[in-house]
Amino acid sequence: AGGNLMNDDSTQATANSTANVQALDYVKQLLNGGELKYAKDLGAGWGGEAFGKGLAAMTIEGNWITGAMSSDYPNVKYKVVELPAGPAGQGTLQFTNCWGIAADSPNQAAALKLVEQLTSKDSQLAFSKAFGVMPSITSAADEWKSENAALVPFLDAASYAKGVPTAKGSADVVTDLNSKLESLATSDPQTILDATQTNLQALLAK
Repeated sequence: AGGNLMNDDSTQATANSTANVQALDYVKQLLNGGELKYAKDLGAGWGGEAFGKGLAAMTIEGNWITGAMSSDYPNVKYKVVELPAGPAGQGTLQFTNCWGIAADSPNQAAALKLVEQLTSKDSQLAFSKAFGVMPSITSAADEWKSENAALVPFLDAASYAKGVPTAKGSADVVTDLNSKLESLATSDPQTILDATQTNLQALLAK
């Protein structure tokens, strides 16, 4: 529906926007209609397990599912597609991790060389082969696409994906939101998002 929890630079909370309320209303409708179920309601720990065991016909997951499917459910044949566009166009989430160097480390120069190696094109492609995740640097994109033609929709979606909030303390707010969403089928989307909005605004006011 075009919403997000915060603006792109995480300086303004937008959790209870009309777009977000409409989106959760739609998800609630799917939950109550039986078209959508949480993995736990199918007896699975996550969407990939539900899909791999044949408990769900499809799932919405990140590219990490490919490693799990290869190792845990190698006989399941599947196809990856981008999420269908909504009223405001295409949308999806993106997640990443980072390498950090301690500010007071006596070995910063060596640590920097290590990080440079870990984020090099060759290392990123090696990680992709080992774990099933996309490389996080654009210089590896073309080679990764040529080697993983069936997974290209994951990388194509990166051009319009939105990241999670980066404001200090926002991870706890997102965790609280995720907890509330577990009971979305019987809850009011506006109330859930208003609480998240209040929590995010409190962070920004500090």
